[in-house]
Amino acid sequence: MSPGNHSERDARGHMERSPIRRALFSVFDKRGIVELAAALAGHGCELLASGGTARTLKDAGLPVTAVEAYTGAPEILDGRVKTLHPKIAAGLLADRRSSAHMAQLAEQGYPTIDLVVCNLYPFVQTVAAGKSPAEIIEMIDIGGPTLIRAAAKNHQGGVCVLVDPADYAQVVSAVAEGGIPSTLRRQLAGRAFQWTAQYDAEIAAWFALPSAASAGAANAENAANAENSAAAPDLLPRFVSHSALRYGENPHQAARLFREQGTTSGVAYATQVSGKELSYNNYLDLDAAYRAVEPLQPPSCAIIKHNNPCGLAQASSLADAFSRALATDEVAAFGGVIGLNRPLCGETAQRMVDAKLFVECIIAPDITNEARSALRDKSNLRLLRAAPGSSSPSCQLHRIGGGLLWQASDPGSTDGSDWKTVTQRGLEPGWLDSLRLAMHAAGLLRSNAIAIARDGALVGVGAGQSSRIDATRIALRKAGERTRGAFLASDAFFPFADCVEAAAAAGIIAIVQPGGSLRDAESIAACDRHGIAMVFTGRRHFRH
Repeated sequence: MSPGNHSERDARGHMERSPIRRALFSVFDKRGIVELAAALAGHGCELLASGGTARTLKDAGLPVTAVEAYTGAPEILDGRVKTLHPKIAAGLLADRRSSAHMAQLAEQGYPTIDLVVCNLYPFVQTVAAGKSPAEIIEMIDIGGPTLIRAAAKNHQGGVCVLVDPADYAQVVSAVAEGGIPSTLRRQLAGRAFQWTAQYDAEIAAWFALPSAASAGAANAENAANAENSAAAPDLLPRFVSHSALRYGENPHQAARLFREQGTTSGVAYATQVSGKELSYNNYLDLDAAYRAVEPLQPPSCAIIKHNNPCGLAQASSLADAFSRALATDEVAAFGGVIGLNRPLCGETAQRMVDAKLFVECIIAPDITNEARSALRDKSNLRLLRAAPGSSSPSCQLHRIGGGLLWQASDPGSTDGSDWKTVTQRGLEPGWLDSLRLAMHAAGLLRSNAIAIARDGALVGVGAGQSSRIDATRIALRKAGERTRGAFLASDAFFPFADCVEAAAAAGIIAIVQPGGSLRDAESIAACDRHGIAMVFTGRRHFRH
């Protein structure tokens, strides 16, 4: 096989377009590789692959040469040495613009390798799974980063590297047009170096952790501090740019969506099936809608406005859940985003149409053909399909001037099994379900937050207030007469009894709050005076 031919150069001396005659596959994450390899083979590309990747391509009926057959050297050391061979390294690192390099390749009989498709062992996931140190060490990839860095370094000399399945399609398109342009090779090379840098940093962070033998704490307080410190990483998750957004919070602000690597769940990985481009605000509200309903068991609907639920309900059918969620606050629901925890069906979609409600976006596990037909006249409505899975991000990040704040995600309210009734009046059958829904809603609202629920639906909210009594008054006013026999939740403790007094005057029959105030006794006494049941959860849910 010949080493390859020179191609035209651009104004900087880079190869203008590099043909892909030979590609090397070595991936742990095998999503999309069969389709990519088939497309490359269709354009006359020779396929090389290592280990399990070669088996995957062979099983798909593709003509692939195993690395050991290509190099003439077997895999050794339990697979630790597969691709570390001069025939591979030289084929990647030879600059196609250099006559000397090409002559040396010809002298050795080494062909050029034009494309590397590689991703790395799941080191972070192995650590997160609590595996042993020996198992974690085996997830330190050696050959993969070597291939990636060699290909990325030689992007000017005609080599392309792929580390993210999201980039496969554009490379296939470029190959069909005659080769990979230098601008795309440079972009992919930069992304590749980001991946290897992050990967090495993740490994270094693990080595920096204290050993189990030295992790003991002198007392309970130190043990708690040690646990919190261990929860906070020395390294943040890896995010890769996915797409430009329509605009940011305001039209004059640019915005992009980045996806976290190592996961495929959540709104960032939702599939848009119709409608115009999404904006920054759309994604914020879609995430809030998805996280509001995904943990709930019955058919549920959330209506989100400015990142706050203005409607939330459960029912025996999705259509009824929508109708009840809309009834929370029909005025605020205008221009909102809807989240559903069941596939959007024709009946539910028709109710949306009949309500004459303007909706920005709808996110659901699926959208039926009947639903699409009912919504066909709403050309600007964005419909998104989100696969079931964990709706909470792995952590929460917030930029501040000169830095970044990290915190573990709030897992939300518990099932109530550890809640404590602190008043003379206890809970009656069915009350706990209503209190759980109210507290779930309170945890979704911006602080200070009050949520009022009744009969499986949110009926009033007060959010984002600097005063808790103001939040309480707003929620009571929104609920109106529906407060009679309803349930109130607060995201944080009551520092005064004034919220209890307002709730009692409105006919609230039970309150759930974290407790923990120096004035808890005042709130409890106020509940006892008015015959209200009060439950302490022991867990605050501030959301700023």
